[in-house]
Amino acid sequence: MGFIDIITKLFGNKSQKDMKAIMPYVEQVKAVYNQIDGLSDDELRDKSAALMSRLQEAVADKKSRILALKSNIETIEIDQREKVYNEIDHLEKEVLDIYDKTLMNILPEAFAIVKSTARRFTENESIVVRATQMDRDLAADTRFDFVEIEGDKAIYHNSWTAGGNEVIWDMVHYDVQLIGGIVLHEGKIAEMATGEGKTLVATLPVFLNALTHEGVHVVTVNDYLAKRDSEWMGPLYMFHGLTVDCIDKHKPNSDERRKAYAADITFGTNNEFGFDYLRDNMATSPMDLVQRGHNYAIVDEVDSVLIDDARTPLIISGPVPKGDDQMYDEYKHRVELLVRTQNTLVTKLLVEAKAKMASADDKEREAGELALFRAYKGMPKSKALIKYLSEPGVKVRLQKTENFYMQENEKHMHVATDELYFVIDERHKTIELTDKGIDTLTGNTDDPKFFVLPDVGSEVADIEKMEISAGEKQQKKDEVLANYSIKSERVHTVHQLLKAYTLFEKDVDYIIDDNHVKIVEEQTGRVMDGRRWSDGLHQAVEAKENVKVEKATQTFATITLQNYFRMYHKLSGMTGTAETEAGEFWNIYKLDVVIIPTNRTIARLDMNDRIYRTKREKYNAVIEEVAQLVAAGRPVLVGTTSVEISELLSRMLTLRKIKHNVLNAKLHQHEAMVVAEAGRPGVVTIATNMAGRGTDIKLTKDVKDAGGLAIIGTERHESRRVDRQLRGRAGRQGDPGSSVFYVSMEDDLMRMFGSERLAGLMDKLGFKEGDMIEHSMISNSIERAQKKVEENNFGIRKRLIEYDDVMNQQRNVIYAKRHHALMGERIGVDITNMIYDTAYSILEDARVVLDYEGLQMDVMQVFAMELPFDEDEFRSAKEDVLANKIAEAALDTFKRRMETLQKVAYPVIKKVYEERGAMYENILVPITDGKKTYNVSVNLKAACESECRELVKEFEKRMVLYVIDDEWKDHLRQLDDLKQSVQNASYEQKDPLLIYKLESFNIFKKMLDNFNRRTLSILLRGQIPMRDPESVQQAHTQQRQDYSRYRAQKDAVSRAAAASGQAAAANRDTREQQRPEPLRVEKKPRPNDPCPCGSGKKYKQCHGKTEA
Repeated sequence: MGFIDIITKLFGNKSQKDMKAIMPYVEQVKAVYNQIDGLSDDELRDKSAALMSRLQEAVADKKSRILALKSNIETIEIDQREKVYNEIDHLEKEVLDIYDKTLMNILPEAFAIVKSTARRFTENESIVVRATQMDRDLAADTRFDFVEIEGDKAIYHNSWTAGGNEVIWDMVHYDVQLIGGIVLHEGKIAEMATGEGKTLVATLPVFLNALTHEGVHVVTVNDYLAKRDSEWMGPLYMFHGLTVDCIDKHKPNSDERRKAYAADITFGTNNEFGFDYLRDNMATSPMDLVQRGHNYAIVDEVDSVLIDDARTPLIISGPVPKGDDQMYDEYKHRVELLVRTQNTLVTKLLVEAKAKMASADDKEREAGELALFRAYKGMPKSKALIKYLSEPGVKVRLQKTENFYMQENEKHMHVATDELYFVIDERHKTIELTDKGIDTLTGNTDDPKFFVLPDVGSEVADIEKMEISAGEKQQKKDEVLANYSIKSERVHTVHQLLKAYTLFEKDVDYIIDDNHVKIVEEQTGRVMDGRRWSDGLHQAVEAKENVKVEKATQTFATITLQNYFRMYHKLSGMTGTAETEAGEFWNIYKLDVVIIPTNRTIARLDMNDRIYRTKREKYNAVIEEVAQLVAAGRPVLVGTTSVEISELLSRMLTLRKIKHNVLNAKLHQHEAMVVAEAGRPGVVTIATNMAGRGTDIKLTKDVKDAGGLAIIGTERHESRRVDRQLRGRAGRQGDPGSSVFYVSMEDDLMRMFGSERLAGLMDKLGFKEGDMIEHSMISNSIERAQKKVEENNFGIRKRLIEYDDVMNQQRNVIYAKRHHALMGERIGVDITNMIYDTAYSILEDARVVLDYEGLQMDVMQVFAMELPFDEDEFRSAKEDVLANKIAEAALDTFKRRMETLQKVAYPVIKKVYEERGAMYENILVPITDGKKTYNVSVNLKAACESECRELVKEFEKRMVLYVIDDEWKDHLRQLDDLKQSVQNASYEQKDPLLIYKLESFNIFKKMLDNFNRRTLSILLRGQIPMRDPESVQQAHTQQRQDYSRYRAQKDAVSRAAAASGQAAAANRDTREQQRPEPLRVEKKPRPNDPCPCGSGKKYKQCHGKTEA
């Protein structure tokens, strides 16, 4: 017994400790359940209402205090408001803490209510209760078919439509599901086996947290599950007066989507939640906002959402000036020639290796092994090379050669790679050009260093030593930097083209659909509509495939899913496969993984892997196994890793005349239908390993008797989690089943990460064509290889979030300022802080060179005032004292200017209100800073009643939004360029991330300073150019922006064109491609029919009014 085994036996493992902490809550739920279940139906609903009241009573004092502080904020001096807002923030945090404590106290009763409700719907076709207004509204809504009104009674039926199919409720929570519910409520990840009812488990914490009315988000992997689950579980919540909606049913930026977010429980896909957050932070009016606070989220299939999808950031982008000026088409022919040349060289090297490795001479064999290693470094995906490596002893000799050249920090690696044109590292998906490759690319160009990055540091140092004027030095430095910028883009383009030609395969990594390159998600095999690879890789693949190369774009808004979900006050998730990624969940999200025991013991037989030398032998063995299983009456699910393999197996099964269904990236629309059929006798389904997640494969009695569902994996995935997901499709709820993986030495995982021991063992055993090895040691060896890949992938995701963390800090600052301006809250505090920050910045710049005149000019340009001290004081006083004097004088000036603006505008506004108040709701008031006139829209009545304080506030809001959007957009473009340019730092042995952090901080600091100066310059010069009431124009009533009328302009150089591009990008429909659904004729009342809500009125005079 090992040391770890002894410690585990003494103190218990993590799973045992988790269960020990949770079981007291489970016992409390079971104890209170009998009492709750004994209540009448009306009493049960009253109990839910009582819990809601208890929660609100617990925070009533805090909320009253917050309301009082907010209502009196306008009476407080601008520079004194920050303390009040800090108190509000503190109180809001206290409210959340009180909710958390109260929710834990009422958890047993709330869980018992949900379980009792599920039992009542299971045992009764209908439940009759007192009708509330919400019941009447539901009955009148044609989307819902489970409520009817008869007099003062509401009748809830236990059957309704969900996901296009009629469902009859037949589920009641069992004990292990109570455990899962508690884990989810505590903000952890519940790992539950397939078929354990994760969707039902979620109803417990969703109901409990929705009682606060602060919003619960249920996040799914695709829109079908989001819509289905909202309709399937919705009646359970609505029965207790909670509102439910799904954002994926409604268009972005619509009133319906805003209403969906206002619901107590909101379902949706991870992408749509993230994109809505970005759109909200591009909004120009409070009417455009849809989301509210990020309170609590449960992420279904949490590993898929927070790990797999998190590798690609969410980006809303648009065209940039000269977006057509790209080099991909220009250089793709050179890269094609280079790749062909390398292919020819690799073919020769392979022939040489085969001949020399068969020699009896040791030196000849060594030369052959070097040639083999060169071929491997030059084109690792060569099919001829892969086939040769599967022969006895060859792979072991390659690995020994690789180890030799890898030793001493790759000291001798250049000996092996100098003969190549470029070197591919397939494991890390990187490519490095050799000197030979650079010479080939350069060809007959005049510049021999056409594709070589200059050493900027040494060239600038040489310029500094020159005895020339400062102006000439600066000119030469600018030329050096311009040359570096051009060559940097050129080198980047070539590297991305090389990746496209050598590492990305059609029908594996992407497909061509309607003349567009569409990414295939490697875990699920789904087409990722609207997603593009970043850093120009997508354009490189487009150039390779001879489809239209899309214009270069700039980022308008971006966030990683990691940083989006970390905004929630409480986050939890559920999946069947999270244990292998537990470390990543904790490191990034601080989410603990708790393994939930199964309701019934798993009866699935998991067999050892079956290893073959070649893919051809492996696939033939798979087909034979499928034929035998079909003959035995068992359904078979064949898991693949790509579209290409799915189609190959489909052709092989067709030749054997075995009927089957295929589910892959090209056919993913049929997913639910194919998975639903997969459990019938003799049905064969080919699918990518993680396709059909969220839909259980249910077995008939005949299938169970025959041995259950058979899972056949055709290749080990690089992630153990994905393999476990495939295995978990069989054996749900104690069903019989089996799983086995077929592996060949030619598989990607085995080629890149398979151990020397494994290859050596197969050689020693003298394997011949068609032989198969099956042993636990082999399976363990493969799992070790998978761990290596998982560590590498975690490093990639960690790197991505490290880059986005830099952006996230800046994004939080800007989005907070933007929200304050949009809503009008705290804008006074922000302007006060801007005045103080700018005063310090201006003074700091002047004190460095003791430039009093320059300081005078800067203060006049920004604050439109004279300096409050003379030159002697400037030279002698402390910097803090001087900066405070400037800031205080500027703040007094700002207050006077705003008061003057009010006094000048009020008589005009008052007269307009008295004469045309009945005609105008909103008016346009022109305000100028002497350079440009801004038309500020303001509510006429509000402006008059506030004596034009409302007008001043609107002016402040509009100017802050105008300047911050302009500066932020330019800043994001600079960060895009910076992120691309710093990658070249790796060639100079520098860390690109460190340089990115330093440079982005300097750029952001400069951007904030520009924003402050521009905004203050406009605000402190604002005045009304005309005072004639007759010239006041009516403003159109503010409406939600219709972005659909905008088109991206090719010449998007002007600010107006750029803004149009941003608006169009924000309104782009990011939902999954909407599938055509069968037309359903809903039973809809005629205008003169009685309203279904039971009010006794005609439909047109009641709930039909909104349709008039």
